[in-house]
Amino acid sequence: MIKRLYVIVLTTACLFTFSPLEAQEGSVYNYTEAFATDFYKNNGTVYRSASGKPGPSYWQNTASYSIKVKLDDKTNRITGSVATTYINNSPEELEFIWLQLDQNLFNNDSRGQATIPLQDSRYGNAKNTFNGGYTIKNVMTDSHSDITYSINDTRMRLNLPTPLKANGGKVTFSMDFEFTVPEYGADRTGILSTSNGNIYAIAQWYPRVCVFDDILGWNTHPYTGPGEFYLEFGDYEVEITAPANHIVVMGGDLLNPEEVFTEDQLNRYNQAKSSNKTVLIRSENEVSKASSRPAKNELTWKYILKNAHDVAWASSAAFILDGAKINLPSGKSALALSAYPKESNGNNAWERSTEYTKASIEHYSQKWYEYPYPVAVNVASNVGGMEYPAISFCGHKAKAANLWGVTDHEFGHNWFPMIVGSNERLHGWMDEGFNTFINGISTEVFNKGEYNIKYGQRNSMTPVLFNSSLEAVMTTPQNMKERHMGILLYYKPAFALQLLRNEIIGKPRFDAAFKKYIEVWAYKHPTPDDFFRLIENETGENLNWFWKGFFQYNWQMDQTISDVRYVESDPSKGAIVSVDNLGKLPMPVEIEATTESGKKITVKLPVEIWERNRRWTFKIASTEKLTILKLDPRNVFPDINPENNTWNTK
Repeated sequence: MIKRLYVIVLTTACLFTFSPLEAQEGSVYNYTEAFATDFYKNNGTVYRSASGKPGPSYWQNTASYSIKVKLDDKTNRITGSVATTYINNSPEELEFIWLQLDQNLFNNDSRGQATIPLQDSRYGNAKNTFNGGYTIKNVMTDSHSDITYSINDTRMRLNLPTPLKANGGKVTFSMDFEFTVPEYGADRTGILSTSNGNIYAIAQWYPRVCVFDDILGWNTHPYTGPGEFYLEFGDYEVEITAPANHIVVMGGDLLNPEEVFTEDQLNRYNQAKSSNKTVLIRSENEVSKASSRPAKNELTWKYILKNAHDVAWASSAAFILDGAKINLPSGKSALALSAYPKESNGNNAWERSTEYTKASIEHYSQKWYEYPYPVAVNVASNVGGMEYPAISFCGHKAKAANLWGVTDHEFGHNWFPMIVGSNERLHGWMDEGFNTFINGISTEVFNKGEYNIKYGQRNSMTPVLFNSSLEAVMTTPQNMKERHMGILLYYKPAFALQLLRNEIIGKPRFDAAFKKYIEVWAYKHPTPDDFFRLIENETGENLNWFWKGFFQYNWQMDQTISDVRYVESDPSKGAIVSVDNLGKLPMPVEIEATTESGKKITVKLPVEIWERNRRWTFKIASTEKLTILKLDPRNVFPDINPENNTWNTK
């Protein structure tokens, strides 16, 4: 054994001694780091399979809500009550329940207010004097036992009178709550003033149960603005009382349309349900007429939504309302509705909102997974763009391509994270990035490409997406610079998925795997590892190197042509080409050679050439002199330094 080992060592030493130089100076590439097998830190469990699917004992808890509220448009105040039924499907008893109180962000003493910079921020103004937040009282269980509780910033802890049993224990608790609606609520909720009255976009409006899962237990990260939401699925029964001249829209099935619409509006509303063309339910001319609303002081709108993890709504006397039928692959249908003021009507603006909503949802339903909700409501508001199940708030000034883009994006969120319920508070890229990716495909096909932008160079954003100052994509939204969030949550992960689909895996295999991810995690809570593992298992590809470079770290790609020579100095026998990998991120190689006569020869090499090399040498089967060699001739790979991608004889 000792002698044999000596021979192996000696032979290996000789190989190293006589090997040519592997890479030119300046390379930071480490192939053992890039292709190391330690990317996954945990093995599969009975809860989450190593294949990326829910395990045989996967569980999650449920929270269903019965909510009754009233909107006072004189004081901008909402008052009401909520009864929450919570089922503990976990394998352990729970002595307490945590709730999210997102409206407390708008209290002057909140952590979120304290972290708003002096300069402009999407999430508020450091000089803001509005002092909002919840008033909560009468907290008790269904057995009328008082519950002791404590409130800390945007979290509320309920101490249960008796522990909630594991594996199906159920408790119902209720409370009264009220708050003043902020005019600008972190670009997620707010009040828009119009000539015919305020538009109230109401979100994060009731105390919501935090998620208890097998990853962190209770997810109680405070709401400070940047991180969005992580919520349990359940059913919603909602009653909203508002002034009778208001129209109230919610992401849910309206149970009493005959009580809240005039006879003409009810007829048009029902007509819209079966019309592929937009039907005006309440026109601009009718908005200013008292006869366009029932002659009462106030009305109660009753809605229901099943198997969702949130609800939002909007109310206004200013609403123009129109709708059309959404056709679903199963033969079922849903109703697209748009609610907007006269200021948003005309000139290729919100009068096309329902058309956009219908097209967006029909596309995603056909391509990825069928839309599950009875309606899809688009609301013009002072919220630039925000999504909730079956309802979106979009900027009231948007029109043409901008309105298509924001509408398509916000309704795309019904798939991520409304159906696939990932943890937005920690992994914002799993909803924003995935959604931005599917938006690109949707825009390509909408109305024969009406708003599709033809790419010049697909990798033109490389200097921005891979800037060395950026945090990693897998950083939480609260832990990255606000100016970086658009890049890291939206554009870089979308670019990564496009690259996987178009260049590394291929469209058929990638699309099948992506559909499977949505299918198996629908109405569940996947983690990043679950996504990574599933894509690998479904496609048969080892993508550790890709997840590391694009998501876990901010690695850069830099390939260069380091040497070109002819076989035996004879151009007719072909060329020997060496390519160096200078950056930390490996990628496949595509090189285009142009011969003296103008003929072009393309060679494609898989990423595996970099598994144990910093330089790769290969032959191009040319029969004449080469004039130009170019790496990445289609400009699809994110090479940070394209200046060293070309070799020529000049």
